[in-house]
Amino acid sequence: MNHYSNLAHDFYVNMNLNTELPLPNSRETVLDFFGRVQKSFPMMRNFYTRENGDFVLEEDKDQPRYRWISMEARRICSGFVNPPDSDTAQEQHKLILDLVPYMLTVSPLDCEALDYMLGFDFAYRGNHDALVAKALGTCSAFDRLLQVEGATVLNCEPSLTISIDESCRLQARLFIETRTNAYHVRRNDFPEEHISVYFTVRQYGSMEHDASFVDRFSQLRGQSEELMDKFVIDQVLLPLGQAIAAS
Repeated sequence: MNHYSNLAHDFYVNMNLNTELPLPNSRETVLDFFGRVQKSFPMMRNFYTRENGDFVLEEDKDQPRYRWISMEARRICSGFVNPPDSDTAQEQHKLILDLVPYMLTVSPLDCEALDYMLGFDFAYRGNHDALVAKALGTCSAFDRLLQVEGATVLNCEPSLTISIDESCRLQARLFIETRTNAYHVRRNDFPEEHISVYFTVRQYGSMEHDASFVDRFSQLRGQSEELMDKFVIDQVLLPLGQAIAAS
């Protein structure tokens, strides 16, 4: 059982590999790559091209859990929504990272950034920004502003990026995205939308010539899980969930 799955309505594990050079986009290369992925995950049967030229392969999105991958001009993305456990999600991401050097000619030198991202969606019908401010608080410099008579919070999307090594090439970012706007507040009519929490550990820059994308991704996962367990779960995810339940 995934120990993150009971923290939010939806939970997902994503991998993003950004490249310095454009990825190959010939018909043969693209179909061979996505066909090899589908061979390992036969339920990924929905293949299409977006209007901007991105290629996408995904499972049926009306299921409780599903996999997807996309290829952009200079980025490969892989995601698993509501995986049964973290290791199952890693199998998919590691397959992609194993394939890209050989099928898409992506080398460690070509790496602009590699991400391990955890996402959490909380369904809530109400003022997202006011709820986030109440659940997580604001810095002391903003407290008095919230006390203005008749004030209603319209935007509160905390974001913090930290370096976790001296070179600043290894970073962690916590970002909260809300989906309430002034129109909803003015009409006091709120659709049920998701408050999203994203926690990303990112390795910037080219890697050593003999580096392994899979090994580096596993290291990012370990660092992410350590930070999640020490800080993010108790300080962000649980308070948000409790505030929604109390409302």
